[in-house]
Amino acid sequence: MKTDKQKLMIDQLDEKLKSLQNISNSIIIPSNGWVYTIRKSLKMSLKQLARKLNVTSQNINQLEIREKNGTISLNKLREVADAMEMKLIYAFVSKEGSFKKMIEKRAYEVAEEIVLRTSHSMSLEDQENLPDRLEKAIKDKAEQIKNEMPRYLWD
Repeated sequence: MKTDKQKLMIDQLDEKLKSLQNISNSIIIPSNGWVYTIRKSLKMSLKQLARKLNVTSQNINQLEIREKNGTISLNKLREVADAMEMKLIYAFVSKEGSFKKMIEKRAYEVAEEIVLRTSHSMSLEDQENLPDRLEKAIKDKAEQIKNEMPRYLWD
């Protein structure tokens, strides 16, 4: 059974990320990356940013290319943000809208797989279930999986 501590952790995560969830769909990463876009918007030259980071202009150019390609490290982005008097924000946001919904969706998928596999075996033995009974079995199994959160949930 899912512990009270685990339930609390999920609730707290959902609460912490609620405000980010609302804006996550509206954030569009600039095609040239944030560093380049912000630097250009501020009319900051490569040389000026390089001086703040004690590197060369060429290093900044390479850094912007790495960000654009998705190969830059978070630590480097944090350094650049700090040099530009900014703060790097980093988070994971559930595509389902909340961690609870994500768990429910996955539990349903796993339950459906388990019940349908069992149902298939039964149909081979001429003991096939009716569709409404299958749906109830899937919902019941999904609820059980959601409450227990077994390790196989994410397999």
